Amino acid sequence: MIDLADWIYRYYIHPIIYDTSYNPVDTITWAVVLGLAILGLVKLFRHYRLAIDEQLVLSTLPYILAGSSLRVIEDAELLEPPWSYLLITPLIFFLVFLITAGSLLLTRRILGEEFHRSYAAIGLVWTLLNLILLSRVGIENGWVAVAVFLLGSVLAGGLFLCSRVLPALSFLDDRFNRMIIYAHMLDASSTYLGVDWFGYYEKHVVPTFLIDLGGTAAVMFPLKLLVLLPALAMIDKAIEDRSMRNLTKLALITLGLAPAVRNTLRLVLGV
Repeated sequence: MIDLADWIYRYYIHPIIYDTSYNPVDTITWAVVLGLAILGLVKLFRHYRLAIDEQLVLSTLPYILAGSSLRVIEDAELLEPPWSYLLITPLIFFLVFLITAGSLLLTRRILGEEFHRSYAAIGLVWTLLNLILLSRVGIENGWVAVAVFLLGSVLAGGLFLCSRVLPALSFLDDRFNRMIIYAHMLDASSTYLGVDWFGYYEKHVVPTFLIDLGGTAAVMFPLKLLVLLPALAMIDKAIEDRSMRNLTKLALITLGLAPAVRNTLRLVLGV
């Protein structure tokens, strides 16, 4: 007979308290939660008559940076338990979501249709405060930020050039699709440098298996493309609702940009 309390502790609570690698159970769980969250957000935006357009997506990007830098505050052990637990997955997701949604609804209510700049400004100020706090740690590997940027930019740029002569990649003409690819190439670059050059380890189940199988985190580059390219083509064809399509793409941008920023900051700070 399964001990439910022990099962919950082993697969959900233990990974949070000790910040260990993901396991198949919590990986599936958080994937389902993400899908349900997207559906819930669509209904919330419709209720408040908010258009999930390019302007809103771009205005939300600072909150991704804020959430990522907030996570590094825990990595740098600048907070003590139990407060530090709030900055570990998945609790940090809920924290960042509540702050982001609160900022969005507050600025929308006060400023009406002209809320985007103020909404983005709150995210930028939050990010700046996080970076000021992290500056106490000190920079150890500043060159890593440049390396991640250059490697990710070259790979993404090369793919964008290929899309001009390959009709099958014409969906990369979409600005959001390019942002997704670029974010994930930055993520793959930061993972490659962290694992192969600095001895860090990948926490997610499938990438960990493939990295161990290939003996290098460079497998992240083809893995990302094998998953993202068909996914983006399918999203553009299968999701007709513009709000749902844009929100799905925002989620994909977040899944790439958030770990890219976190990984890079950790490497730069040496934590």
